[in-house]
Amino acid sequence: MKVVLSNTSGIPLYEQVKQQVRAAILAGELAEGEALPSVRVLARHLQISVITTTRAYADLAAEGFIVNVPGKGAFVLGVDSDLVREQLLRQVEDGLTAALEAARSVGLDRDGLVEVLDTLMAAERDEAAAPTSTPTATATEGRSS
Repeated sequence: MKVVLSNTSGIPLYEQVKQQVRAAILAGELAEGEALPSVRVLARHLQISVITTTRAYADLAAEGFIVNVPGKGAFVLGVDSDLVREQLLRQVEDGLTAALEAARSVGLDRDGLVEVLDTLMAAERDEAAAPTSTPTATATEGRSS
């Protein structure tokens, strides 16, 4: 599991850890039942506080992405769990609420908003079908694991 932290992003470190572990689970990089590093090992590796990693793991457990087993450690739950599905649906609803508010502020009606969504989905399909290009490297300020 790779975690990259940035002290300059403005996002709390525990949130950065949480977001990256969640993304790895959703992408299938961390399999169901896989053990995560202990909070102490992860904290030492990232050179951050144990409190920070404990908070990230507690949030992930509350959201249904991992389970903490006393005396054993933290383990990845299946991404098809009801809690994960509810969490993702909540994120979709939050995003759509923000989009709806922005659309209203520029006078976009339902049909216009649906047209924008259809355009975005078509562009995503086109991008997925396009041949892959040579990846470019990007520099990130911060720590990596």
